[in-house]
Amino acid sequence: MRNRDNDPRKPRPKGGVARPDGRRGDDRPKHGRSGAENRPPRRDTTFKQDRPFKQERSGQERPKQAFRPDFKRDRSSKPDRPFKKKIWRPQARDHDGPVILYGWHSVKAALENPARRFHRVLATENALHRLSETGMTLPITPKLAKPEEIEALVGPDAVHQGILAEADPLASPDIDDLAPRGLVLVLDHITDPSRHSPEQTGVLAKAASAALEHVPIVTVPNLARALGALQDKNIFVVGLDSSGEADLATVPLRAPLALVIGAEGKGLRQLTRTTCDVVARIALPGVIKSLNVSNATALALYVASERIKANT
Repeated sequence: MRNRDNDPRKPRPKGGVARPDGRRGDDRPKHGRSGAENRPPRRDTTFKQDRPFKQERSGQERPKQAFRPDFKRDRSSKPDRPFKKKIWRPQARDHDGPVILYGWHSVKAALENPARRFHRVLATENALHRLSETGMTLPITPKLAKPEEIEALVGPDAVHQGILAEADPLASPDIDDLAPRGLVLVLDHITDPSRHSPEQTGVLAKAASAALEHVPIVTVPNLARALGALQDKNIFVVGLDSSGEADLATVPLRAPLALVIGAEGKGLRQLTRTTCDVVARIALPGVIKSLNVSNATALALYVASERIKANT
């Protein structure tokens, strides 16, 4: 039920707004609130006098503070953190520029190769003494260097043996220039651990142990077409795969011969497999039926060399 006293529709009395205490709106004080003069002053209106600064007595030293122990964490009882080895990354090489060769056998064989064109040779004092003992005629005068200078170029983990050479890469012969004799090793999509085709530079030369200077390397854009070119030269093409139909030891091998090696895991590609004259396997005793690329290649080359030698 609506209160009739506060009903907005009810007309208001003239002279102000009616209040419950009987006063009207125009009866309030004109300035301020009633009784404001009797109220106590606010606390923030009283100010305290600033206290004067305490002056020190002349000639009196300030008291020394008591010794406070250092509460920093004591690391002497905990083992030191292992040193994080800085990862060395080789500089990007210009594929049209020189290659880096390092290691005694690799550089010595390159210095003996008349087809090599050198930019510079760095050698430590011991390596220079070792070169002088060989009595070989050097095509370039080596520059004396510290081991740290060579490590900066090849990395701290490379076994450079104190000698390094920068030289132009050897020219790659054309497949039509290969003589139809002996053995030809064909690599089908063989890659290094970084999934790249290995270049003819330091790591490959070091692993080959000077063979890079004596074995010509032919690079082709289409392997199936290159195998066809070898077959036109009357070269017998044999592919190696763990799932081959025949045992390599029973295949009638003859010279000239080409052995085709596939990548680890994937093996021979389908087009390469169908282009080969024969696809053979290396029969192994026991449950192990496949080998890695290096071991399979070594065994295949040995078996093929012995069979060709026996048939001649």
